[in-house]
Amino acid sequence: VEPIDDASITAQVNMALLLHRSTSGLNSSVTTKRGVVTVKGKAGTALIKDQVTKFVKDVHGVKSVNNQMTVE
Repeated sequence: VEPIDDASITAQVNMALLLHRSTSGLNSSVTTKRGVVTVKGKAGTALIKDQVTKFVKDVHGVKSVNNQMTVE
């Protein structure tokens, strides 16, 4: 199995967040370092923040999620 590079993970995470109706309108910043994805930005509710974490974890190659989104 080929390891997935961080840029590919970031692209897949951005696409996953765009495809889900509840997270498609978010203005979020995604960075990946050695499979650890950090998400920053504003989530409208705690539920949306939790959904972001779940969607990111579902992306192939993600080792862990550091969700730093603020609920506003």
